[in-house]
Amino acid sequence: MTTVLVVHGPNLGTLGRREPELYGTTTLAAINAALVELASSWGWQISVFQSNSEGAIIDAIEQRAGDIDGLLLNPGALAHYGLGLRDALAGLTVPVVEVHLTNIHAREDWRRRSVTAEVSRGLISGFGWRSYVLGLRAMHGMLSDTES
Repeated sequence: MTTVLVVHGPNLGTLGRREPELYGTTTLAAINAALVELASSWGWQISVFQSNSEGAIIDAIEQRAGDIDGLLLNPGALAHYGLGLRDALAGLTVPVVEVHLTNIHAREDWRRRSVTAEVSRGLISGFGWRSYVLGLRAMHGMLSDTES
């Protein structure tokens, strides 16, 4: 069975109540449920991990690397300075799709560069919670060799 690890970085556990004018009112639990539902429709499995700690995220990725077929990642602010995370991603042999709720290119200057995107297959940003769904659909296309 195809397994995708979904990793949510710092502060994403507070989705739905943290700055709803920027990040919306959809909770992390609702995003995870939507991903599980979509993945299940393909016969896929989703494994979810969230942490506010870069080290814990790296540990989770390293521990699961041999058991996953792809990584869907919202690194949050780690995208902009998480060099340890970037290096961990560079060592993966599975596709990585980076997602962000907001359009990082339309925000503060420091948010416009993603060190983690440098080692990701692609980056989707600016579509709110739908960025995750679009990212999973992109992953499906890559792993299935289709344009789903």
